[in-house]
Amino acid sequence: MDRIFAIGDIHGCLEKLITLMNKIPIDSDRDVLLFIGDYIDRGDESKEVVDYLVELKKKIKSTIFLLGNHEHMFLDYLSGRNIQPFLYNGGQKTLDSYAGGNRVTSHKDPRIVFPQEHLDFFNTLKPYYEIEEYIFVHAGLRSHIQLEKQDLFDLIWIREEFFYSKFDFGKSIIFGHTPFPQPFILNRRIGIDTGAVYGNKLTCLELPELRFYSA
Repeated sequence: MDRIFAIGDIHGCLEKLITLMNKIPIDSDRDVLLFIGDYIDRGDESKEVVDYLVELKKKIKSTIFLLGNHEHMFLDYLSGRNIQPFLYNGGQKTLDSYAGGNRVTSHKDPRIVFPQEHLDFFNTLKPYYEIEEYIFVHAGLRSHIQLEKQDLFDLIWIREEFFYSKFDFGKSIIFGHTPFPQPFILNRRIGIDTGAVYGNKLTCLELPELRFYSA
C-alpha cells in the first residue's frame, strides 16, 4: 500500500504545522495525507491554519480531513446551538482570528469574515476514515459496536473508555483528541495528539512504517 501520513490535533498552531509539513517526505501524487481533526480553537491562528489546509488540499491529491469535536462545536455555534461550550473550549480564539485579531463576542460581528471555502471545509469533514488495515478517527470508538453504528458523540469525544479498553476492532485505530506527552501506543491504538497547543509538539505518523515526525 502507499504511505499514509496522519497528523494530530493542530488547534491553531500554524508555525508548528508548517514546520512539520516541511519535514514530511510526502509524495503528493501517491501518498495519503490525513488530518485527525481539531484544526481550530485554543491557538491564535485558527483562520490561518484553515487557509493553509484549504490550499494544501489543492496541492496534494489524496488529502483527508476528519471531524474533531472542536469543529463540531464550531458548526453548532454558527447555527445558534450550544453557544457557551464552543466559547468555553477555546472558541473565542477562533472568532478573534477570523476578525483579524480583534476581540469579538459574536459570530455576527461585522468584523468577522468566514470565507465560503472555509465553511465548505468545515461542512465536509469526515467522521472517520477506514482502509484495510487501519481506522482513523478523531477520538475513538466504543467497544462491541460496529464502525458504521458508532455514535458521532463517541467518535469525537470518547477518551479512556476507548484507549484503555482491550477490545480488538480487528484493525489498528489511529486517533487524536486526548493529548499525550508522546505518541500513545497500546492494544492496537495509536494516539497522535501530543499537545501542540499546550507547548508540546505537533506529531505526524507515517504508515505502514510506524515512523513519527514532530515539530
